[in-house]
Amino acid sequence: MHVLLEQGFTLFGQKVSWAEFAGQVFALVVVYLAQRRTIWTWPVQLVSVSLLFVVYLSAHLGGTAARQVVIGLITLYGWWAWSRRRDPVFGVVVREGTTRERIAVVVAFVVGTTAFALVLDALDASWAPWPDAAIFVGTVLAFSLQGLGMVEFWLVWLVVDAIGVPLQLGSGLYFSAFVYTIFAVLVVRGWLDWKRAAQRTAARAVETA
Repeated sequence: MHVLLEQGFTLFGQKVSWAEFAGQVFALVVVYLAQRRTIWTWPVQLVSVSLLFVVYLSAHLGGTAARQVVIGLITLYGWWAWSRRRDPVFGVVVREGTTRERIAVVVAFVVGTTAFALVLDALDASWAPWPDAAIFVGTVLAFSLQGLGMVEFWLVWLVVDAIGVPLQLGSGLYFSAFVYTIFAVLVVRGWLDWKRAAQRTAARAVETA
């Protein structure tokens, strides 16, 4: 892992380590796999978080590094959950969240970000504790909702991307910032695909009721 972190290539005048490159490419692949609702989403995600953990730790982004650990744990849950909740025609069963669930997500994001930012600041674990904390909490929420098959996880990812691009640029992780912009495009497409899938599931439920 040390070799992957120290060695790399130069892109637009900026050094990109092999660990950062591979971790972000695998992260892009995860978005594509999630859109297709395939079980391979989760093992590929485990490879990505392992690589990105060391990248963000070396960039003094404690919150973003810590989120890789949490993502890894949630990934194991998601892998288990998706293996149990599959539809023989459309893949993993997805649904739209209720109004109460959506409100709960917003509250969890605000409260979680505030609390974690204060912790990062107190421990001097990040040079940008507030956006770092927002990305951490948003990512945890997004993967949790994804594991539950909720369409809204894509919208949470859009918020994470919007915060992540300037944070990556400020950290000198220019390739990661570029990847975040690609994420945004893929996320919008994924959201539309999952929304249509959820509508099909709801329609089938009404037909069989």
